Amino acid sequence: MARITLENVKKSYGKVDVIHGIDWEINDGEFVVIVGPSGCGKSTLLRMIAGLESITSGDISIGDRVVNKLEPAERDIAMVFQNYALYPHMSVYKNMAYGLKIKKIPADEIDRRVRDTAKLLEIEEYLDRQPRALSGGQRQRVAMGRAIVRQPSVFLFDEPLSNLDAKLRVQMRLEIKRLQENLGITSVYVTHDQVEAMTLGHRLAVLNAGYVEQLGTPIEIYERPETVFVAGFIGSPSMNLMPATISADGTGAELAGGSKVALSQVQVPGQSVTFGIRPEHIKIGKTETSLPFTVAISELLGADTLVYGSLSAGTQMVIRLEGIRKLSEGEQLDIGFPADQHHLFDGATGKRI
Repeated sequence: MARITLENVKKSYGKVDVIHGIDWEINDGEFVVIVGPSGCGKSTLLRMIAGLESITSGDISIGDRVVNKLEPAERDIAMVFQNYALYPHMSVYKNMAYGLKIKKIPADEIDRRVRDTAKLLEIEEYLDRQPRALSGGQRQRVAMGRAIVRQPSVFLFDEPLSNLDAKLRVQMRLEIKRLQENLGITSVYVTHDQVEAMTLGHRLAVLNAGYVEQLGTPIEIYERPETVFVAGFIGSPSMNLMPATISADGTGAELAGGSKVALSQVQVPGQSVTFGIRPEHIKIGKTETSLPFTVAISELLGADTLVYGSLSAGTQMVIRLEGIRKLSEGEQLDIGFPADQHHLFDGATGKRI
């Protein structure tokens, strides 16, 4: 096992900068998830740690070694890809054993590692099969097994579940979490899937256009996003974000159309802000401060209902209600925003106030 340290790591392709000076330490045995939209630099960053991409400047260390100039095979890492990358002409056993044979590990040690890992992953009965005879989930288990038998210091996962169906994704997500906890190997996992990010990682790094927008535990990032981007990206459905202006007395946020929302703390009067509230925190019911909301469409999800619609001035919003709520288009609701559940971001910088 080993910690991973990134010091002012940058990556450029010609004049195009794609990773902008990342400083970051991943602790020994930690499971860190890099999450962000397509094109934000997630896989590029992972590939630089793996040695599959060169870095333009900065230093990457694994353990006590700066690995900038080391080949992937010299970095003591194992990588699991989304396309499995199995040898189609080899059996499962030979796929798992191949890397050990290259390293000239004794045959009895190879056999022990392969069979122990196959038992751990519950793929013992498939050792004599070729990859084409396996399902997607079984192939991904083999790919993980091939990484585990090497006993690396670091696991790197590049969207390993993206080719699986929804049910298998859940099963494999739980399997990966269980394995990482049991093995205690430092792991970096790239995904665009928020459920994977929130459930797998000890910490998340939210990437946006090559910058780390926020680094923290999943709950920290969900409950206290530091920027408008993080607030809008983390959460499904995402946070409702509305332009607003702080009232003259600083005690409220005035939304489009003149609606005023009470704030928990006095703010700078006249300041332009972005007001945010998560769909599940919106309250239904008539009060002195409630606002009229017109239903456009609702989605019945079983455990809860998502209601899409708008405020009187046309501001679009989504509300999450518990249980099944059958609402019709055009139906009116009275909604409120609890003062202790809202979020405020600077209108110019997008940073949390």
